[in-house]
Amino acid sequence: MFLACSRRCGGRLFRALFAEVEVDASGAYQEHRITQPGYICLNCGAPAFDLSEVPAAMEAEAQEDARPATSDILCPVCETLVQVDEGMECPNCGAPLEVTS
Repeated sequence: MFLACSRRCGGRLFRALFAEVEVDASGAYQEHRITQPGYICLNCGAPAFDLSEVPAAMEAEAQEDARPATSDILCPVCETLVQVDEGMECPNCGAPLEVTS
């Protein structure tokens, strides 16, 4: 985990917004668990981000961009709504389909 302030204020202390803390009968801290990522900078109060998650998010976005784009079009021959990508034929009648951007 590498937290950074979204305002770049230089703060080094952050608060987890969605954390569960377990204590014993005397109230002494035992352990904690982050239930959902969400942090704020204690220096300025701005949202904070976990920069260690950036490479994984960028990879997921790149994979999404690499997928072939599909479109829903109406076949001009049989008038069936089909989801196709470039160069496909209608699954019902075999007519060539033209995908326009």
